[in-house]
Amino acid sequence: LAAGWGSGVATGWATSPGGCELVQSTAGCAGRWLSSVPGNLRGDTEELLLDDNTIQVLGNASLLSYHQLRRLSLTKNQLELIEPGAFFSSQGLHVLSLADNLLFTNYSLTAAALSALPALRTLDLAGNRLTEDMVSVLVWNLSSLESLSVARNIIMRLDSSVFTNLTQLLELNLEKNYIFEIDQAFEGLQRLRRLNVAYNYLPCVVEFGLTQLRVLNVSNNVIEWFLALESDDLFELEVLDLSHNRLLFFPVLPRQSKLHSLLLKDNEMSFYQRLPNGTSLANVTVQFLLIDGNSTNITTVSLWDEICHSNLSSLRFLDMSQNQVWYLPEGFLAQMPSLTHLKLNQNCLETFHLSEGDPLAMLTELDLSQNRLEELGAEVDTRDILPNLQLFNLSTNRLRALPPGVFTYTRKIATVDLSHNRLDLCPQPAVRGEAESPPCVDIRGVQTLTHLSLAGCGLRGLGGHPFQGTSLMHLDLSDNHQALSGDLEWLQDLTRTLQVLSLRNTSLSSTAVDFSAFNSLVRLDLSGNSLTVFPTSLGALKLRSLDLRDNSLPALPPDVARTPLGKSLWDIYLSRNPYNCCTLGWWDALQRVQGLRVADGHEVTCSYASRTLSPRALPEPVLRSCRWQTADLALLYLVLALPTCLTLLVAFALVFLTLKQKLLKMVKSRCGVGSPY
Repeated sequence: LAAGWGSGVATGWATSPGGCELVQSTAGCAGRWLSSVPGNLRGDTEELLLDDNTIQVLGNASLLSYHQLRRLSLTKNQLELIEPGAFFSSQGLHVLSLADNLLFTNYSLTAAALSALPALRTLDLAGNRLTEDMVSVLVWNLSSLESLSVARNIIMRLDSSVFTNLTQLLELNLEKNYIFEIDQAFEGLQRLRRLNVAYNYLPCVVEFGLTQLRVLNVSNNVIEWFLALESDDLFELEVLDLSHNRLLFFPVLPRQSKLHSLLLKDNEMSFYQRLPNGTSLANVTVQFLLIDGNSTNITTVSLWDEICHSNLSSLRFLDMSQNQVWYLPEGFLAQMPSLTHLKLNQNCLETFHLSEGDPLAMLTELDLSQNRLEELGAEVDTRDILPNLQLFNLSTNRLRALPPGVFTYTRKIATVDLSHNRLDLCPQPAVRGEAESPPCVDIRGVQTLTHLSLAGCGLRGLGGHPFQGTSLMHLDLSDNHQALSGDLEWLQDLTRTLQVLSLRNTSLSSTAVDFSAFNSLVRLDLSGNSLTVFPTSLGALKLRSLDLRDNSLPALPPDVARTPLGKSLWDIYLSRNPYNCCTLGWWDALQRVQGLRVADGHEVTCSYASRTLSPRALPEPVLRSCRWQTADLALLYLVLALPTCLTLLVAFALVFLTLKQKLLKMVKSRCGVGSPY
């Protein structure tokens, strides 16, 4: 119910003498440490924003200059009092925000001031420490109100006296109070369309009969029962949010409504007609004793009657995640022919059967993740099963296989998540001694499939053409330690389409794995492996993101920044590798690449003499030592050997000159040649 402030006109702001910013008829004075309303603004100001100041009193003369005022915001001040005549000159005010102030101190005087606003449409009183009695006084004469927020106050109980005169109210926000009881508080609000009672302490909702309401949010309470009034009247209800409560049963909804979104996430809901051990409770009855004044009625009902008497033909979104559902009653989904999104994740389902009786013809998203599914049943010969399904999440179950041809008629399937099941992909290599191949999942020929997750499936030695006839763009094979027993030949059918590939934690160690054929790759995850050398085939790719965390890389190639890879990268992850502090030329080169971000740069470390250092700030002694270690050894040896060689040469020359005559005579005597002299 937050009011939208500002005219939205893209015009340059001017500064007023009082320090406020002006644009057309809007004055922005937020956060100026103002203790009073500026009196020197333009007289035709229609919107005045005074949020985040220190105003304590809005006096009778505070707004005298602003006869055209339509919107006033005083959120987050220290406002304790609005004097009774404060709005006499601004009776055309439509929107007033007084949230996060101290109006509880003088609420009766403030109520007198508000009563002078016959045109007020939107009022925000959130965060003012107001009780229900204070709220009743403040809004008593505001019959023109269409939107009211009293969120974040200390309201505990509501009855019919609180909102009696708000006959035009369309929206009411009561969230984050301490409400534990509501007794016919909204029956007189015939135009009410949106009601928010989230984050309170309501234990139940019974005899719900607000037929005019379109959106009801009662999430984050402690509700165990939701029972609509037994009536054939048409309810306008479109959205019902009961998430994050303690519901024990599926809610008893209005028989006739326009409900299209039902949110039941995070409750304790289940179905009880039969127990997991096979015991049937179908014939168990219970008697309700209803006392109304002097009359007493005893009603006997079948406690576990799971037949839904509500018309759910318009329901499109159903979220029953994070409950205790272990089965669905027969025909339950058949009552929802318009359903497009079904979330049953984080329950206790052991089987889920897709049959002609529950066609789900309009379903586009089905989430069955984090259950106990061991079997997914489907009548694959029926063409009406999941024809419009686009997202199918089966992750974190106990599946070993899927029904053959389950995707045959899913003409729009784009995303399938099979991660964390014990699955294998077809075709499976023949195993010696076994008559038939083990069960597997066949996705070949599913042309619409673009996203596939097989993380943690225990895949072994993939081969053949498991992705033949698909156009996968995103493929997650992470946490499959035996999947990459050889090269990537089994991915050859995806070389033109694959854009995102995750091989995280797949025991990849061979630098012979060739990625050069995957020209369309833009994101590659090789983290959590045993790479000791940077794969040279990556240099030719034009990736935007590369993850090399948790490997055994001592360095990257010195010229990595000059390769097509270095020029195309946007993000690179490099931490938790044993880099050598004396071979960080590649690191300096990456830092100079414009547009490249080392996303985990603050976590990257290198090793030097058993010390762990940050390459961003190496100590000067380490840099000097590294320069000696990385100098050209040939040149170093030459420099060291040159003085020795010169010394030996000089010594040889001296010896030769000293013994020249004797050496010549010795040569002459031995060779028998006459001397030329």
